[in-house]
Amino acid sequence: MSFKDHFSAVSGDYAQARPEYPRALFDWIASVAPGRTLAWEAGCGSGQASRDLAARFAQVFATDPSDAQIAQARAPANVRFAVEPAERCSLADASADVACVAQALHWFDRSAFFAECGRVLRPGGALVVWGYQDIEVPAPLQPVNDAFQALIRSDWPSERADVDAAYAGYAWPFEPLAAPPFELQAEWTLPRLLAYFSSYSASKRHRERTGIDPLTVHASEWRRAWGDPEATRIVRWPLFVHARRKPSA
Repeated sequence: MSFKDHFSAVSGDYAQARPEYPRALFDWIASVAPGRTLAWEAGCGSGQASRDLAARFAQVFATDPSDAQIAQARAPANVRFAVEPAERCSLADASADVACVAQALHWFDRSAFFAECGRVLRPGGALVVWGYQDIEVPAPLQPVNDAFQALIRSDWPSERADVDAAYAGYAWPFEPLAAPPFELQAEWTLPRLLAYFSSYSASKRHRERTGIDPLTVHASEWRRAWGDPEATRIVRWPLFVHARRKPSA
């Protein structure tokens, strides 16, 4: 099965650059699961969410169609990684307590993936999908962040609009589960923030299209607005969660 691979070429940067999801999210996922035997994470990338799931489930099966991403994946021994598409998983029928997708559902063939969730989830199992939108920076950094984001806006793939819309309008399976609000935030230095921006698929496409690294265009403005580059500042992302429960019978 072919897939739109925007991340293999930046898999090393991606593994290092992504923000950490709040622990409360994973506590909640475990609380709504019918058991804690097996979690399936589809589109796991470098295993960021897999590691947190591993602290709450006996076994985690983490899949991604990118060999390069799986090669970067690191997690405890109770996580098994596999190069597999989300739409065709090797897990047995009715074997998983939860199916999770972190910031990746917009790349999937959703009808095929949702059908696979129906097959793989045990009765009463939960599908939990989450993502985060554009970064929110402190007010002094807003003008240069706006300029950077405008520079790469046309380089985002079309699926980015689904993230901006928080996956509104998707034809979800099963009955909804109400999720509490969660906040995604980090306390970063300037080099850490710029590494995150560099890992964007849009940054990669801009470099390929123009021959110019978009991070260098506004480098002096970032330094002036930030001050001491090793000083830390809090950045945030709007986080959205969709949760559904497979019928128990």
